[in-house]
Amino acid sequence: MPLAPFRIIMILTNFWLECGAMLRTIRSEAAFIVTALSAVVFYTIGKAWLDNLGHPILFTVLFLWLFGAMLWSSFSAVRHADCLAILLGEPFGTLVLTISVISIEVSVIAAVMLHAGPNPTLARDTMLAVLIIVLDGMVGLSLLLGGIRHREQSFNLQGARSYLSVIITLATLSLILPRFTTSTTGPTLTTAQGLLFSAVTVLLYGVFLAIQTIRHRDYFVVRDEIPAASGPDGHDDGHHKSLKPRSVVFHAIFLLLTLVPIVLLSKKLAVVVDFATESIGLPEALGGVLVAILVLAPEGLAAFESALGNHLQRAVNICLGSALATISLTVPAVVVIGLISGIHVELGLDPTEMVLLLLTLVISMLTFGAVRTNLLQGAVHLVVFFAYLVLIFQP
Repeated sequence: MPLAPFRIIMILTNFWLECGAMLRTIRSEAAFIVTALSAVVFYTIGKAWLDNLGHPILFTVLFLWLFGAMLWSSFSAVRHADCLAILLGEPFGTLVLTISVISIEVSVIAAVMLHAGPNPTLARDTMLAVLIIVLDGMVGLSLLLGGIRHREQSFNLQGARSYLSVIITLATLSLILPRFTTSTTGPTLTTAQGLLFSAVTVLLYGVFLAIQTIRHRDYFVVRDEIPAASGPDGHDDGHHKSLKPRSVVFHAIFLLLTLVPIVLLSKKLAVVVDFATESIGLPEALGGVLVAILVLAPEGLAAFESALGNHLQRAVNICLGSALATISLTVPAVVVIGLISGIHVELGLDPTEMVLLLLTLVISMLTFGAVRTNLLQGAVHLVVFFAYLVLIFQP
């Protein structure tokens, strides 16, 4: 009998601790909860809302709701993938992170492609947007911010050259060469060409990952860093200190759960994007920019933070790694989607876009041709980025 009060106190204490842990989990997974509830709403009572997009206020609210929820969830998905990268180690952690980020991009592209009004240039526009936003916008702002605060910053030249050699090769094969092939009438590839280029793309990316995670890790860190501390995406121990991983099972489950509502909402966002391009008259390339922002926002903030903290190597790994993963994995996915669904997919860039891409690649080669950077190089990249934005609306 004397132990009864003690047992009651222990039971209440354990209950209080469990409630506290549950509340912490709810707070940390608020993005998933909000996005999941949004998916429920849009697939039930919200169906009728998408039939009245002609109302400007309703259109704006629905777009901000969908895009905001998906963007918030993309941050949450990257966080879970980062935690898995810590727990699993390399190269498995990086593969999980890369696949998670690219799955968001491919799901949105597929949703818009399979919508009632298919956009044959969406995949091309998205890949171009990713390359321009990363190589000009993210790199430019990172170098500008880092140069303003630290004057000059250094990085590993061998790693940057390795990135660029693969990016230039795959960008040329995927976005430039289809404009000049003669087997088809338009800027497209034949089925055999598409499958062959997709296989080569995946194979080359696999070779790059093997180089980066196993054989030549030291290419992707600066001399005073420990090679094992940085993976292909640049998520080093300094970045991981802010994360508190739980378990592989926990993060794997919530990573999948977070991706599901993003995929579901991407179908509804496709309706809004299609309405904007057909009825309002917004440029079709704007859809690719929106997809790129959804994918790159978490990585972009991490790159800016790294540059401001004088960790330019990590910013370089993040930026160039994002561009490489996108161009390596999106092309095969889009080709397969096009073959299965019978949707016409155009990969070759228009002349204006081709000039911008070639200019971007040349400037990137010059920027990463030396071991130190300054704010002038950042300003040059940003000029090209703003030119790209202008040409979206005024081609």
